[in-house]
Amino acid sequence: MTDDAVPAGQAGLLARIHAAAFPPVHRWDAQTMAALLAMPGVFVLFAQGEGIPPAAGFIMARALLDEAEILTFAVDPAWQGQGIGRALLARCLDEAAREGAVHLFLEVADDNVAALGLYHAAGFAVVGVRRRYYPDGTDACVMKREI
Repeated sequence: MTDDAVPAGQAGLLARIHAAAFPPVHRWDAQTMAALLAMPGVFVLFAQGEGIPPAAGFIMARALLDEAEILTFAVDPAWQGQGIGRALLARCLDEAAREGAVHLFLEVADDNVAALGLYHAAGFAVVGVRRRYYPDGTDACVMKREI
């Protein structure tokens, strides 16, 4: 785990950031966040930088053996468009590599144009589709990047 590791007691903060960034059908509650934090290999990185509060965003990922997966990634809408997402993604790639991962995977809604643009710009490629993956029936693009 990194210095940014989040105690399970802070799952509420993660849920609040997530709720600000996602529509109700896609939000994860504090109980879900706590369960994810308890899983082996999970790490959380918060937004950082001059004048940027940690609550501006976070990325949660899991690294096991030579693979890592982004579990969720949220930037508060009030802070979007300021490079926070790009910075979090870059730090996640670095942390996954430190943990021994050589591949980083994620799923993203196929209608999330902003996220798809961010991931493509960071070198991710679509390697599959999960039909009706999300609760609202939206498909997910499975994306991968070599680290």
